[in-house]
Amino acid sequence: MATENHRPDTVTQTRQPNDPGTAEGWDARYSSAGRLWTSDVNPALVAEVSDVDPGNALDVGSGEGADARWLADRGWKVTALDISQVAVDRAREIDPRPSITWLRADVIADDVPATDVDLVTLHYFPIPKANLDAARRLVDAVGPGGSLLVVAHAPEGVRAHGFDPEAYVQPRDFADLLGDEWEIVTDETRERGRAAGGGHHTHDVVLCARRRAD
Repeated sequence: MATENHRPDTVTQTRQPNDPGTAEGWDARYSSAGRLWTSDVNPALVAEVSDVDPGNALDVGSGEGADARWLADRGWKVTALDISQVAVDRAREIDPRPSITWLRADVIADDVPATDVDLVTLHYFPIPKANLDAARRLVDAVGPGGSLLVVAHAPEGVRAHGFDPEAYVQPRDFADLLGDEWEIVTDETRERGRAAGGGHHTHDVVLCARRRAD
């Protein structure tokens, strides 16, 4: 369930109203196109989760819902959240189904709207370094025996778009938050298979970790 508990201290200092990472910025971006992303599932999700037994999943930055629908097709019960209400409404309209709960939420400013889940997955989700606590809350949302999947574009592609990757929480930063109860399954940079971002994003950095059940 969505929460109204806000954490404004660092957020208001690092994200301005015209920042593309704000709800307003993303609403404007989604409203500018009939479809912003393809309907293809992210390749790292397929590679890392295909053999994982389905349970409850939290898809962070779900956009128009391709990853959430892929998970639902494989038996997962998904909470799919995005900062943009336009994206949430569009995803729900594309293919509504009872196994997916679509929520508008800002996990940088708000508490995570799901806990003790079997999978937390976030692809290309920009968390400013000043808001590292948001990453920590996502790690804490994974229950015993659950998995965390964090995927980011390789730094070279990010810089080509004019952004400093070091200004944002990277997969290695998530790895640093993991305690002794975690096992890292995948920690590598790999080819995407299909370039994105106008051909700049050819490689992804992938972190997949599993919390021990005992």
